[in-house]
Amino acid sequence: MLLTSYVVALGWRVLHNLLYWDWVKHGWRPDDDWMYYFSSVLGSFYVTLCWSGLYFGIKYYLQLQEQTEQTLKATAAAHQAQLKMLRYQLNPHFLFNTLNAISTLILDGANETANLAVSRLSDFLRYTLDNDPMKRVTLGSELGAIDLYLEIEKVRYGDRLIISKSVEDRALLALVPSLILQPLIENAIKYAISPLEEGGTLLISAKVQHSTLVLQLSDTGPGLGNGDQKHKSSGVGLKNTRERLQQLYGDQQAFTLAPNDPSGLVVTINMPYETDDA
Repeated sequence: MLLTSYVVALGWRVLHNLLYWDWVKHGWRPDDDWMYYFSSVLGSFYVTLCWSGLYFGIKYYLQLQEQTEQTLKATAAAHQAQLKMLRYQLNPHFLFNTLNAISTLILDGANETANLAVSRLSDFLRYTLDNDPMKRVTLGSELGAIDLYLEIEKVRYGDRLIISKSVEDRALLALVPSLILQPLIENAIKYAISPLEEGGTLLISAKVQHSTLVLQLSDTGPGLGNGDQKHKSSGVGLKNTRERLQQLYGDQQAFTLAPNDPSGLVVTINMPYETDDA
Protein backbone atom coordinates (compact mmCIF):
# COMPACT_ATOMS: atom_id res chain seq x y z
CA MET A 1 0.00 0.00 0.00
CA LEU A 2 2.88 2.38 0.82
CA LEU A 3 4.68 1.70 -2.46
CA THR A 4 1.51 2.01 -4.53
CA SER A 5 0.52 5.21 -2.74
CA TYR A 6 3.93 6.74 -3.43
CA VAL A 7 3.89 5.79 -7.14
CA VAL A 8 0.37 7.18 -7.56
CA ALA A 9 1.34 10.36 -5.69
CA LEU A 10 4.42 10.73 -7.92
CA GLY A 11 2.41 10.41 -11.12
CA TRP A 12 -0.31 12.67 -9.76
CA ARG A 13 2.17 15.41 -8.80
CA VAL A 14 4.00 15.31 -12.18
CA LEU A 15 0.70 15.53 -14.03
CA HIS A 16 -0.45 18.30 -11.72
CA ASN A 17 2.72 20.32 -12.29
CA LEU A 18 2.53 19.90 -16.06
CA LEU A 19 -1.10 21.01 -16.18
CA TYR A 20 -0.34 23.90 -13.85
CA TRP A 21 2.51 25.13 -16.06
CA ASP A 22 0.41 24.73 -19.23
CA TRP A 23 -2.75 26.44 -17.95
CA VAL A 24 -1.41 28.96 -15.47
CA LYS A 25 2.17 29.56 -16.67
CA HIS A 26 1.17 29.30 -20.36
CA GLY A 27 3.62 26.57 -21.30
CA TRP A 28 6.50 27.47 -18.99
CA ARG A 29 8.95 24.67 -18.17
CA PRO A 30 11.80 24.62 -15.66
CA ASP A 31 14.91 24.07 -17.78
CA ASP A 32 17.51 24.28 -15.07
CA ASP A 33 16.32 21.70 -12.53
CA TRP A 34 14.29 18.56 -13.37
CA MET A 35 13.40 18.18 -9.66
CA TYR A 36 10.73 20.84 -10.19
CA TYR A 37 8.68 18.14 -11.91
CA PHE A 38 8.49 16.23 -8.61
CA SER A 39 7.91 19.15 -6.28
CA SER A 40 5.34 18.61 -3.48
CA VAL A 41 5.32 14.81 -4.05
CA LEU A 42 5.47 14.23 -0.30
CA GLY A 43 2.24 16.17 0.28
CA SER A 44 0.47 14.22 -2.46
CA PHE A 45 1.84 11.01 -0.97
CA TYR A 46 0.29 11.81 2.43
CA VAL A 47 -3.09 12.54 0.80
CA THR A 48 -2.97 9.32 -1.23
CA LEU A 49 -1.91 7.36 1.83
CA CYS A 50 -4.85 8.75 3.83
CA TRP A 51 -7.32 7.80 1.09
CA SER A 52 -5.77 4.32 0.85
CA GLY A 53 -5.99 3.91 4.62
CA LEU A 54 -9.60 5.02 4.55
CA TYR A 55 -10.43 2.58 1.74
CA PHE A 56 -8.77 -0.39 3.42
CA GLY A 57 -10.25 0.59 6.78
CA ILE A 58 -13.78 0.60 5.35
CA LYS A 59 -13.11 -2.64 3.48
CA TYR A 60 -11.77 -4.29 6.64
CA TYR A 61 -14.78 -3.05 8.61
CA LEU A 62 -17.21 -4.47 6.05
CA GLN A 63 -15.38 -7.81 6.05
CA LEU A 64 -15.43 -7.85 9.83
CA GLN A 65 -19.17 -7.12 9.82
CA GLU A 66 -19.73 -9.93 7.32
CA GLN A 67 -17.71 -12.37 9.43
CA THR A 68 -19.57 -11.26 12.55
CA GLU A 69 -22.90 -11.78 10.78
CA GLN A 70 -21.85 -15.26 9.65
CA THR A 71 -20.73 -16.10 13.19
CA LEU A 72 -24.04 -14.90 14.61
CA LYS A 73 -25.95 -16.96 12.06
CA ALA A 74 -23.90 -20.05 12.92
CA THR A 75 -24.44 -19.42 16.64
CA ALA A 76 -28.17 -18.93 16.11
CA ALA A 77 -28.38 -22.14 14.08
CA ALA A 78 -26.56 -24.06 16.81
CA HIS A 79 -28.78 -22.43 19.43
CA GLN A 80 -31.96 -23.45 17.58
CA ALA A 81 -30.65 -26.98 17.04
CA GLN A 82 -29.97 -27.35 20.75
CA LEU A 83 -33.41 -26.03 21.65
CA LYS A 84 -35.06 -28.45 19.25
CA MET A 85 -33.01 -31.29 20.68
CA LEU A 86 -34.05 -30.37 24.23
CA ARG A 87 -37.68 -30.05 23.19
CA TYR A 88 -37.77 -33.36 21.30
CA GLN A 89 -36.11 -35.17 24.19
CA LEU A 90 -39.39 -34.86 26.06
CA ASN A 91 -41.41 -37.04 23.71
CA PRO A 92 -39.44 -40.32 24.04
CA HIS A 93 -39.14 -39.85 27.80
CA PHE A 94 -42.85 -39.19 28.16
CA LEU A 95 -43.84 -41.95 25.73
CA PHE A 96 -41.78 -44.56 27.55
CA ASN A 97 -43.49 -43.88 30.87
CA THR A 98 -46.99 -43.64 29.41
CA LEU A 99 -46.75 -46.73 27.21
CA ASN A 100 -45.32 -48.66 30.14
CA ALA A 101 -48.33 -47.64 32.21
CA ILE A 102 -50.76 -48.61 29.42
CA SER A 103 -49.00 -51.97 29.12
CA THR A 104 -49.51 -52.50 32.85
CA LEU A 105 -53.23 -51.68 32.51
CA ILE A 106 -53.58 -54.23 29.71
CA LEU A 107 -51.79 -56.92 31.72
CA ASP A 108 -54.13 -56.19 34.65
CA GLY A 109 -57.14 -56.67 32.37
CA ALA A 110 -58.24 -53.02 32.49
CA ASN A 111 -58.72 -52.85 28.75
CA GLU A 112 -61.31 -50.04 28.76
CA THR A 113 -59.07 -47.90 30.94
CA ALA A 114 -56.10 -48.66 28.70
CA ASN A 115 -58.14 -47.71 25.62
CA LEU A 116 -59.10 -44.40 27.24
CA ALA A 117 -55.46 -43.75 28.05
CA VAL A 118 -54.46 -44.43 24.43
CA SER A 119 -57.12 -41.98 23.22
CA ARG A 120 -55.88 -39.24 25.55
CA LEU A 121 -52.31 -40.01 24.53
CA SER A 122 -53.25 -39.56 20.89
CA ASP A 123 -54.77 -36.13 21.58
CA PHE A 124 -51.73 -35.05 23.56
CA LEU A 125 -49.25 -36.19 20.91
CA ARG A 126 -51.26 -34.42 18.24
CA TYR A 127 -50.79 -31.20 20.21
CA THR A 128 -47.03 -31.74 20.51
CA LEU A 129 -46.69 -32.41 16.77
CA ASP A 130 -48.79 -29.41 15.76
CA ASN A 131 -46.62 -26.96 17.71
CA ASP A 132 -43.24 -25.81 16.45
CA PRO A 133 -40.70 -26.44 19.23
CA MET A 134 -39.02 -23.11 18.43
CA LYS A 135 -42.21 -21.13 18.98
CA ARG A 136 -43.76 -20.15 22.27
CA VAL A 137 -47.41 -20.56 23.16
CA THR A 138 -49.69 -18.76 25.55
CA LEU A 139 -49.90 -20.14 29.06
CA GLY A 140 -53.61 -20.76 28.45
CA SER A 141 -52.77 -23.03 25.52
CA GLU A 142 -50.02 -24.71 27.54
CA LEU A 143 -52.43 -25.45 30.39
CA GLY A 144 -54.89 -26.90 27.87
CA ALA A 145 -52.20 -29.35 26.74
CA ILE A 146 -51.36 -30.12 30.36
CA ASP A 147 -55.01 -31.00 30.96
CA LEU A 148 -54.73 -33.62 28.20
CA TYR A 149 -51.66 -35.06 29.87
CA LEU A 150 -53.28 -35.03 33.31
CA GLU A 151 -56.30 -36.90 31.94
CA ILE A 152 -53.90 -39.70 30.99
CA GLU A 153 -52.48 -39.71 34.50
CA LYS A 154 -55.97 -39.57 36.02
CA VAL A 155 -56.77 -42.77 34.14
CA ARG A 156 -53.82 -44.39 35.89
CA TYR A 157 -54.20 -42.94 39.38
CA GLY A 158 -57.90 -42.13 39.65
CA ASP A 159 -58.83 -40.41 42.91
CA ARG A 160 -55.27 -40.70 44.18
CA LEU A 161 -54.31 -37.77 41.96
CA ILE A 162 -55.91 -34.43 42.88
CA ILE A 163 -55.24 -31.43 40.65
CA SER A 164 -55.71 -27.83 41.76
CA LYS A 165 -55.07 -24.61 39.83
CA SER A 166 -54.62 -20.98 40.78
CA VAL A 167 -53.93 -18.91 37.67
CA GLU A 168 -54.36 -15.16 37.21
CA ASP A 169 -56.16 -13.97 34.08
CA ARG A 170 -53.14 -11.87 33.01
CA ALA A 171 -50.89 -14.90 33.33
CA LEU A 172 -52.98 -16.84 30.80
CA LEU A 173 -51.83 -14.42 28.09
CA ALA A 174 -48.12 -14.89 28.83
CA LEU A 175 -45.94 -16.57 26.21
CA VAL A 176 -44.08 -19.63 27.51
CA PRO A 177 -42.03 -22.41 25.88
CA SER A 178 -44.33 -25.21 24.77
CA LEU A 179 -44.56 -28.12 27.23
CA ILE A 180 -42.40 -26.37 29.80
CA LEU A 181 -44.62 -27.67 32.64
CA GLN A 182 -45.19 -31.25 31.47
CA PRO A 183 -41.84 -32.73 32.59
CA LEU A 184 -42.21 -31.02 35.97
CA ILE A 185 -45.67 -32.49 36.46
CA GLU A 186 -44.45 -35.90 35.30
CA ASN A 187 -41.60 -35.69 37.79
CA ALA A 188 -43.97 -34.69 40.62
CA ILE A 189 -46.35 -37.56 39.88
CA LYS A 190 -43.48 -40.04 39.74
CA TYR A 191 -41.88 -39.02 43.05
CA ALA A 192 -44.70 -37.39 45.04
CA ILE A 193 -47.93 -39.16 44.05
CA SER A 194 -46.99 -42.64 42.91
CA PRO A 195 -45.05 -43.76 46.04
CA LEU A 196 -47.91 -42.84 48.42
CA GLU A 197 -50.83 -45.21 48.81
CA GLU A 198 -53.19 -42.32 49.47
CA GLY A 199 -51.80 -40.29 46.54
CA GLY A 200 -51.51 -36.54 46.80
CA THR A 201 -52.31 -33.12 45.40
CA LEU A 202 -50.65 -31.10 42.69
CA LEU A 203 -51.16 -27.33 42.69
CA ILE A 204 -50.40 -25.38 39.52
CA SER A 205 -50.23 -21.63 40.07
CA ALA A 206 -49.28 -18.69 37.86
CA LYS A 207 -49.15 -14.98 38.53
CA VAL A 208 -47.57 -11.83 37.17
CA GLN A 209 -45.30 -9.78 39.39
CA HIS A 210 -44.27 -6.53 37.72
CA SER A 211 -42.66 -7.73 34.45
CA THR A 212 -42.07 -11.31 35.59
CA LEU A 213 -44.22 -14.41 35.12
CA VAL A 214 -44.04 -16.69 38.14
CA LEU A 215 -45.01 -20.34 37.58
CA GLN A 216 -45.20 -22.74 40.49
CA LEU A 217 -45.87 -26.43 40.81
CA SER A 218 -46.44 -27.69 44.35
CA ASP A 219 -46.96 -31.26 45.53
CA THR A 220 -47.81 -32.85 48.86
CA GLY A 221 -45.38 -35.73 48.55
CA PRO A 222 -42.46 -36.73 50.76
CA GLY A 223 -40.35 -33.78 49.64
CA LEU A 224 -36.58 -33.77 49.28
CA GLY A 225 -35.75 -35.40 52.59
CA ASN A 226 -36.68 -38.98 51.71
CA GLY A 227 -33.46 -40.06 50.01
CA ASP A 228 -34.68 -39.34 46.49
CA GLN A 229 -33.34 -35.80 46.39
CA LYS A 230 -30.68 -36.68 43.84
CA HIS A 231 -33.27 -38.14 41.48
CA LYS A 232 -35.67 -35.26 41.90
CA SER A 233 -33.17 -32.50 41.38
CA SER A 234 -31.16 -34.05 38.52
CA GLY A 235 -33.66 -36.14 36.55
CA VAL A 236 -34.18 -35.85 32.81
CA GLY A 237 -37.27 -33.66 33.13
CA LEU A 238 -35.81 -31.12 35.54
CA LYS A 239 -32.43 -31.01 33.81
CA ASN A 240 -34.14 -30.55 30.44
CA THR A 241 -36.30 -27.73 31.79
CA ARG A 242 -33.32 -25.92 33.33
CA GLU A 243 -31.39 -26.07 30.05
CA ARG A 244 -34.33 -24.89 27.94
CA LEU A 245 -34.92 -21.90 30.22
CA GLN A 246 -31.22 -21.06 30.20
CA GLN A 247 -31.08 -21.24 26.40
CA LEU A 248 -34.17 -19.08 25.94
CA TYR A 249 -33.83 -16.46 28.67
CA GLY A 250 -30.27 -16.59 30.00
CA ASP A 251 -29.92 -14.61 33.22
CA GLN A 252 -33.49 -13.30 32.96
CA GLN A 253 -34.89 -16.59 34.30
CA ALA A 254 -34.73 -18.48 37.57
CA PHE A 255 -35.50 -22.12 38.37
CA THR A 256 -35.66 -23.10 42.04
CA LEU A 257 -36.69 -26.05 44.20
CA ALA A 258 -37.92 -25.51 47.75
CA PRO A 259 -39.73 -27.56 50.43
CA ASN A 260 -43.51 -27.25 50.60
CA ASP A 261 -45.42 -26.68 53.82
CA PRO A 262 -46.18 -29.02 55.57
CA SER A 263 -44.65 -31.55 53.16
CA GLY A 264 -43.73 -31.87 49.54
CA LEU A 265 -41.83 -29.81 47.01
CA VAL A 266 -42.36 -26.45 45.31
CA VAL A 267 -40.84 -25.86 41.87
CA THR A 268 -40.74 -22.19 40.87
CA ILE A 269 -39.99 -20.75 37.45
CA ASN A 270 -39.46 -17.03 36.92
CA MET A 271 -39.33 -15.74 33.34
CA PRO A 272 -39.99 -12.44 31.57
CA TYR A 273 -43.67 -11.66 31.13
CA GLU A 274 -44.26 -11.31 27.40
CA THR A 275 -47.43 -11.44 25.31
CA ASP A 276 -48.32 -11.42 21.62
CA ASP A 277 -49.09 -7.70 21.91
CA ALA A 278 -45.62 -6.86 23.25
